[in-house]
Order: sequence, then C-alpha cells, then structure tokens
Amino acid sequence: MAGIWRDFLTALVEAVRRRDTQPSADERRRAVEKLADQRIREDQRKRPPEH
Repeated sequence: MAGIWRDFLTALVEAVRRRDTQPSADERRRAVEKLADQRIREDQRKRPPEH
C-alpha cells in the first residue's frame, strides 16, 4: 500500500514540476503573435508595396 502512495505522490510532484516549466498559454500566444509580426515585416521589406 505504501508503494501506491509513493507512486501517487511522485506522479503528483512531477506533474506540478512539469507544469511550472512549460510556458503558459498566454506566453505561447504572445510568442506566436510576435513571430507572425516579424515575418510580416520581413516579407514587406523584401517586396516593395504595389501601387
């Protein structure tokens, strides 16, 4: 029985630790938006605007 509790607590600690190291959804969204903005600016620099 103690082994089951030990495994449960180990899994719980690992889940919490893993969640802390992963970026939050907001951080991922901001990173994707920033990357998209950078790509748009790079594309605009490469192609002159059409008139």
